[in-house]
Amino acid sequence: MNNVKQLDDQLNSMVLGGQAMEAYEKFYAENVVMQENDSEPTVGKAVNREREIQFFSSIEQFHSASVKASAVQGNVSFGEWEMDITFKGGARTTMRQVAVRKWKDGQIIHEKFYYNGSH
Repeated sequence: MNNVKQLDDQLNSMVLGGQAMEAYEKFYAENVVMQENDSEPTVGKAVNREREIQFFSSIEQFHSASVKASAVQGNVSFGEWEMDITFKGGARTTMRQVAVRKWKDGQIIHEKFYYNGSH
């Protein structure tokens, strides 16, 4: 049995250290389901990888990020994130979101992001 808190802490640390895609490859299951707010879920590691690459490619400058709070309940982890970024051709903005991750066998099988507005 993998310790979800340790796994989640390691994932968050990698993302905060600028290794988001490396963390994605390590911690996300091949059949992962990812969803933003009430949008249709996206199923599969390959298609979600492309979505992640598109998001990170849209950023002109990454100023800072932090996890304001986190918790684990059973096989589910919760993280409140704040990111200070400038999108390409856009203004500097502070993004705030909550990520809810469901884990199985040391990997994320479902992740949903909750936030106001659009990314």
